[in-house]
Amino acid sequence: MNMQEAADRADAFLAATVDAIKPPVEWSHGISTELSCSVSRRVAVTTVISTEHVGSFLGVVERYWEKQGFTHRGSNNSKSSPATYFVTPDKFQIRLRFGYQGQAQFEVTTPCVEKSAVAAPKHRDGAPEYDGSQPPAPSAKSEFWSANNPVPESPSR
Repeated sequence: MNMQEAADRADAFLAATVDAIKPPVEWSHGISTELSCSVSRRVAVTTVISTEHVGSFLGVVERYWEKQGFTHRGSNNSKSSPATYFVTPDKFQIRLRFGYQGQAQFEVTTPCVEKSAVAAPKHRDGAPEYDGSQPPAPSAKSEFWSANNPVPESPSR
């Protein structure tokens, strides 16, 4: 596998993850970086995720990644920057971290692969064209994800 193929695979992981989030969220490509033999691809969620829904958002993503056979490597339960870290069976590292202004940010870092040129992420419907700049801060509102009411707990069985 070369760096372009690895970047395409990383983009596919990110797209599938965002598509698995229900209700859906708006997103934008983040800055893409190339190292000597690996690539990092990023996606920033531009939907506002209220502090009351951060745990639910993390849970949705973690359950999806576990269903894909990814291995959980750790979590950061910090109130200001919660995160979860996974690795795929073929050694792609994938994370979800909440950063500046509570923005949910996904990142996939590829394993070391054969050096090659790497193109920018391909345009996907529902996302702005990638222009290499920082993604916009969260501003899109969601009736569910942006709500300031707590998520009801499931009744015990």
